[in-house]
Amino acid sequence: MAYQRKDHFFLKAKKKNYAARSIFKLEEIDQRYKLIKPGNKVLDLGAAPGSWSQYASQKVGKNGSVIGIDLQDIKLTLPNAVFIKGDILKLPLIEELEKYSIQPPFDLVISDMAPKTTGIKITDQTRSLELCEMALEIAKKHLKKGGHFICKLFHGADFQHFNKQLKQSFTKVEVLRPKSTRKASKEVFMIGIQYTKGE
Repeated sequence: MAYQRKDHFFLKAKKKNYAARSIFKLEEIDQRYKLIKPGNKVLDLGAAPGSWSQYASQKVGKNGSVIGIDLQDIKLTLPNAVFIKGDILKLPLIEELEKYSIQPPFDLVISDMAPKTTGIKITDQTRSLELCEMALEIAKKHLKKGGHFICKLFHGADFQHFNKQLKQSFTKVEVLRPKSTRKASKEVFMIGIQYTKGE
């Protein structure tokens, strides 16, 4: 079957002026688990092109804030969002946030990061796991107690290993493959609900 880039969700995103079709994945996760609330502070890792930040921005409202970080420029202007270009592993995050009068901890850390795929299944899965583990470490540093975590993982042999890591830090762990996920994709979304540590 041919790869249909311009499918229903692509066209729907374009019609609604969203940065990417991936917004519908976060929307489905949030509708199911009710994670994003008005007034929340959200840290969006690997935010480009910005669709997850768009959704989070709408949900947190004028009293909330969204911080998106990516190696690429994010060409969006949202009233309650700040976009920072840089490598999250090297970025002095606290100092950067102080410029915008934003302080951790966050209510949510979300990550739609994915590696540049090679076509070699085990390599792509390993790199995806590395990004998820990186996002989890950042979440552990900056999530408030009771906060939530969402990340995209290419399902593979290390799935149970990462699931176990999440269960060590969250009250509940869910796994979801949203309806808008392309049929050929191996991605699933790992959801950590109620961080048990933090401030």
